[in-house]
Amino acid sequence: MAGGCGAADGFVRGAGRHRPREEFARLADEVLNAGKAIWRRWCDYEQAKAGEGQARRPPAATPAQRRPEQPYATGSALVVEHDAARLRYDCRCYRLTMRRLLRNTGEEPVTRYLIRISVDHCPGDPERSNTHYRAHPPTWDELGLTATCRGETMRRQAKHDRDACKEVWLLFDNEHGRFPLYPGESVWIEYAYTVGDDKWGNWFQRAVRLPTEQFEVQLVFPADLDPAVWGTETSMTAEATPCAPLLSSVTTATYGNSRGSRPHPPCTLGTAWNGGSGHRPNPAQNKGSSGD
Repeated sequence: MAGGCGAADGFVRGAGRHRPREEFARLADEVLNAGKAIWRRWCDYEQAKAGEGQARRPPAATPAQRRPEQPYATGSALVVEHDAARLRYDCRCYRLTMRRLLRNTGEEPVTRYLIRISVDHCPGDPERSNTHYRAHPPTWDELGLTATCRGETMRRQAKHDRDACKEVWLLFDNEHGRFPLYPGESVWIEYAYTVGDDKWGNWFQRAVRLPTEQFEVQLVFPADLDPAVWGTETSMTAEATPCAPLLSSVTTATYGNSRGSRPHPPCTLGTAWNGGSGHRPNPAQNKGSSGD
């Protein structure tokens, strides 16, 4: 048999200790005239070995379902219980103070919050506006951004720093420790910054991106400007519509205040004003700005 198969005697005698090969099984079947019995036996052996290997192999892990991307933390779900924005003008600079009562309705702690500061010198002329801010971009030193939570200073981390738009992560930590917003908790955060009136203007837009239960905007001007204020609302399903019923006016000896407040779904709210001329200026000719 060894001679007919072209194999050494030792290989045949030690066949039980070696894994049979396909070629040897075919030749052995022919030499012994086994009528394919050896060949079928070899095929059965290979099938059994393949099945045994699959049984030992651990089942492939089912890929985990990918969660929707969250801007804050996987598993987090932020709701703004109260959003209060205050803009104060002193005939030289605009001081913007934003206060938000945040609630974490998710399953994991929130460790950061994204804000945006955007300015637009000529809303109706993007090329002119871009040229202006390339030459005169708002700088971090000019903005003087500050942020606090629970009486603690919030560390800041720039995400985008463009000529006319800054995006910043407010981090729930500082050099003294961490104070994340845990599931089920609510907390006030406050941040503020300053922009000169050569880079801001008489148009203030707020983008409501998160579910918001109460929304408020307060504009504070020197009373001798006698400003007239109006507002518009733009949503994903409607163009800009007036929201004048939201505005009320309270005048003090020094400053005039205009305030609007109500619950709000995600949308964009814009307010504009003039210096008391009684005529609403053309938005294409105004400087405009927004802060989230």
